[in-house]
Amino acid sequence: MAAQNPGKPLTVLIVDDELHGRENLKKILETYCPEVEILGLAGSVVKARELADSLKPEVVFLDINMPVLDGFDFLAEYEKRDFIVVFVSAHEEFGINAVKAGAADYLLKPINIRELKQTIKKLLSMRAKHVQGEISRDNEKLLIPSSHGFNVVLVDDLLRLEADGSYTTLVMKDGKTVVVSRTLKDFEDTLPADKFFRTHKSHLINLQYIKDYSNLSGNLVTMADGSRVEISRRKAPEFIQKIKTVLKSV
Repeated sequence: MAAQNPGKPLTVLIVDDELHGRENLKKILETYCPEVEILGLAGSVVKARELADSLKPEVVFLDINMPVLDGFDFLAEYEKRDFIVVFVSAHEEFGINAVKAGAADYLLKPINIRELKQTIKKLLSMRAKHVQGEISRDNEKLLIPSSHGFNVVLVDDLLRLEADGSYTTLVMKDGKTVVVSRTLKDFEDTLPADKFFRTHKSHLINLQYIKDYSNLSGNLVTMADGSRVEISRRKAPEFIQKIKTVLKSV
């Protein structure tokens, strides 16, 4: 991805063989994602290649199922690509192949506006890190309020976090727990995205403490303390991609 001014809109190309699919995503982005500038729309892989090469978008929202040539055929034409890919599909079974193709995210049709906004937030974060460089957070600390004042917690000591309404339970790697009057969303926005992953509306986990993952009876991850955490169906492809990235960095 070419370095961009982080203050400028995120430039986007939409690729979908169905006119309704293209126009619907365009309308949703224009209505709910003011951080985005739509450069063009393509109804085929041939047109997508033409626009991608001429307009140089930062992100391509790419449908998978298209006649003649599909989304994977489009990506196969690029030995090296200078844009981020977000797959958009009505079929969840392509998730693993999307991960292998290096997609940054995978959105299921019909588009969920909240999930789309989260994707845009993630893409903006990726661009900012690309421009500014990664910030080391190995020694980052959190101030956790308590009845007598506050506790200082090392981010790396957090094993997982679990939501309980407007409260959040922090589970430490030594087994201790702390209940805090803050939402899980607050912690998700605060903790480093390269280490923590929101697997479900109720769970946020520290990726370095994952023991194993299984999709045999639902998507479940086992943490270092033996606890099992659910991964939502929509989050599973993104989770696999994130783990792939983390393992590469070890």
